[in-house]
Amino acid sequence: MFIKKIPLLILFLLISTLSISQTQPQTFLYAGRVDVLKDNKAVLIGTASSVSFNFSGNKCAVTLQSIDSWEHHNYVVLELDGQYMGKVTVEKGPAQSFNIKATSNQKVHTLTIYKATEATMGNVLFVGTTAKLMTITSVKKKKIEYIGDSITSGAANDPSTIPCDQGQYFDHHNGYYAYGPIISRNIDVDYLMSSVSGIGIYRNWNEEGPEAPIMPAVYENLYLTKDASKPKYDFAFQPEIISIALGTNDFSNGDGTKERSPFSPEKYVSNYVNFIKMLYQHNPNAQLVLTNSPMVNGEKAVIFEDCLNKIKAEFEADKSHKPILIFKFKPMTPSGCSGHPNIEEHKIMAAEYGPFLKNLLNEK
Repeated sequence: MFIKKIPLLILFLLISTLSISQTQPQTFLYAGRVDVLKDNKAVLIGTASSVSFNFSGNKCAVTLQSIDSWEHHNYVVLELDGQYMGKVTVEKGPAQSFNIKATSNQKVHTLTIYKATEATMGNVLFVGTTAKLMTITSVKKKKIEYIGDSITSGAANDPSTIPCDQGQYFDHHNGYYAYGPIISRNIDVDYLMSSVSGIGIYRNWNEEGPEAPIMPAVYENLYLTKDASKPKYDFAFQPEIISIALGTNDFSNGDGTKERSPFSPEKYVSNYVNFIKMLYQHNPNAQLVLTNSPMVNGEKAVIFEDCLNKIKAEFEADKSHKPILIFKFKPMTPSGCSGHPNIEEHKIMAAEYGPFLKNLLNEK
């Protein structure tokens, strides 16, 4: 009898331990493409990926580090109690401490650290905080994923730290003020950014061929690269809507010096259709919205729209998924760095696209 009772006792202890671990208070919330490590450390990878926590008292410090295959600085945006506190430089080298001071009299404060740059600009390691942590609760909201290129990433939109004609490309990034995060804050939804500068559906801005890290080749990798040593993305987010804005780089002429074949509508449509099939495998209940580009104009814009209509038509007989929709941004002559939209122009794009997405969510 004693021998028979041992497995039951072990089982009871295992269940009790599991129940205790599931009810532990949550002190950090992670959002976006984030690699959560031991001891609540986390690598912020994708545009506007973030870590949030609640703390008591009016001050604390956070420790951050720029990490990449080559040493360089990076940027985060700090938001305290829902207020934008600005873009902060995380210098290259050892981890740095940043002091946070709250001026309001509320008893509990919320700090969110957003990655201002995109996945291929290196990563930011959240090492920890001195804060007196309080429980933080994840509020259930509807969700949107934004898949795209430099425009979606908020690339080159913010010269407030370093002027456009100085520094490096990533010095002018501010993903917090990309159109997707702006929309999501405005309509109160959670969001995921899966975007890379220069990326396309069948070819990139200045790369084409089987080795090019196009979006279909990197999307399933958490770090949005072809590096097989990096973990796969787990697709736990499961958005109600997936917005796809890809094509600006497929249509581009590249740098004008590297050999570039004429745009192929057939390759674009074929790769896009296969990419959508991949998305459906991972997100079977998502509503897909395909967008044009405000930076593709003239005859290219006509071809672009025709391609999107052909892609949509490929799935019209598919009754197992929601009908694919198309949204058209108005043409824009961008005034940000290196020919990209600036923050004010991202707000214009958000004002155009936001009501469409909000109405779509309200229908569900």
